[in-house]
Amino acid sequence: MKQQFIVKNFKLDTIDLIREANLIVQEYSRQGFVLTLRQLYYQFVARGKFPDDRRYTWTGAKWKKDANGTKNAQPNYKWLGKCINDGRLAGLVDWLSIEDRTRNLVGNAHWLNAVEAVQAVEGQFRIDLWARQPHRVEVWIEKEALTGVISGVCNRLDVPFLACRGFVSQSEMWRGFRRSENHPVILLHLGDHDPSGMDMTRDNRDRLNDVFGGRVEVRRLALNMDQIEEQNPPSDPAKSTDSRFPEYRRRYGPDSWELDALEPAFINDLIETNVKSIRDDGLWREANEEQEAERQKITDAIEWIGNQQGDAE
Repeated sequence: MKQQFIVKNFKLDTIDLIREANLIVQEYSRQGFVLTLRQLYYQFVARGKFPDDRRYTWTGAKWKKDANGTKNAQPNYKWLGKCINDGRLAGLVDWLSIEDRTRNLVGNAHWLNAVEAVQAVEGQFRIDLWARQPHRVEVWIEKEALTGVISGVCNRLDVPFLACRGFVSQSEMWRGFRRSENHPVILLHLGDHDPSGMDMTRDNRDRLNDVFGGRVEVRRLALNMDQIEEQNPPSDPAKSTDSRFPEYRRRYGPDSWELDALEPAFINDLIETNVKSIRDDGLWREANEEQEAERQKITDAIEWIGNQQGDAE
């Protein structure tokens, strides 16, 4: 949906950037993904779409233009954000093409009648498909902005997911422990490859099990060095002010990589492959058959309610 609110004369380089942005978001829309601004930015970096005169070097205090520098720089991120914002207001960029996953309006659901309400329940009805499995699976991801990437595959696999927002709060860690008390959990964790992001996996494992005594196997699903070597995402200077930086630099060097820079399809495939390797497919089929039998009862109820309404009319 494009909707114009302002009239603006754009420079040629801005028009080119908006055109490239539209092509990228359309490409991902065809795959069923809606990008965040951060993800769009990393696609620009990875594809070399920023102009050659927008190269920078970090001096330790600020970004400085440098013909031999990198295009993966904060000034380019800010410039892209401004161009997209102006492009939307000028009617050049679809308002639905980029989303902010950290701010959402919450309200009650509404229906026209009883049949419509029961039909909504029919689509939402699920039994606990993991109840008979040896382990439950949870997906924890460092950034809330990436929940839109993983929500589809997690919902399809009936796997709950948590946006950690960095290091997980003590309250949420306790709730994670409680979920594991009666049913062992395999936790798949995805985080940035930087000093704190790498340590978050260890923190999850230690607090869930050593502090609370949970039954949780924590597996770091991403971002790992072998994936960096395979996918070659753009790098950033690791934060030298992070207390974990010296140990990180000793092991991995001075660069870091953000999870946002990975292709959404790659993240989805990673989750799906790992979840399917954990679950017992025989038990999974049995649970799905039971679920379909229960859904049929709802379908029968919808037909009965519809007939009652017809008789009343």
